[in-house]
Amino acid sequence: VKVKHKATEQTPDTNNSILLEKQVMNLTAENHSLREKNEQLEAQNKGLETEKENLTEQIRDISWNNLNISRSQWSIDAYCPKENNKRTCKPCQNGWDHVESSCYAVNDAKREEWKTWEEAQENCREKSSDLPVVINEEEKKNVSEKSWKYDGNKGYWIGLRVKDGKWKWLDGRNLTNSSWIDQLPSDGHCAISVQNEGFKSVNCNEKNRWICKKKAVVV
Repeated sequence: VKVKHKATEQTPDTNNSILLEKQVMNLTAENHSLREKNEQLEAQNKGLETEKENLTEQIRDISWNNLNISRSQWSIDAYCPKENNKRTCKPCQNGWDHVESSCYAVNDAKREEWKTWEEAQENCREKSSDLPVVINEEEKKNVSEKSWKYDGNKGYWIGLRVKDGKWKWLDGRNLTNSSWIDQLPSDGHCAISVQNEGFKSVNCNEKNRWICKKKAVVV
């Protein structure tokens, strides 16, 4: 007797399951492919970032080199100006007075350009200098002679201010000669130099003219 096997019937649920499995396999393969592409893009991006950093560093180096060259040329032109195709070097650049081992610039700005003590110091720093730190009586006399009196009690900012309840110079030293300024230390006060009247205490936010000082170049 021959037995006939009944063919397996494909139900709708079975067909849907097979279709879903194929879709999952396709999506898995597609996801794997996308991951590989993403890894490749990340590697390329990392390479580009490294290249960008290298180029940025090269540009920075070139900029610094150009800046240093410009500064060197400025120093040469400032201290050794060329006249008739010949350079003559001097201890101070044009506009600065040479006294002993220092150079002084008296800033006789117009009233609308007067500065507070902090602003004056910042201006001096831009010129590679500072408000004057006076060392001795001789220098005090020299600074005083440059501090022409004008508008009553107005004078020129110097590198002396009240800090921690004491008169201190910009270099951190205390004012040791109390006869140089009559007023007692008062917070928020700085010193001006007035010709023939010595140093005077005024509010640091007051607007005044100022003097800058820096070392002279040995030539």
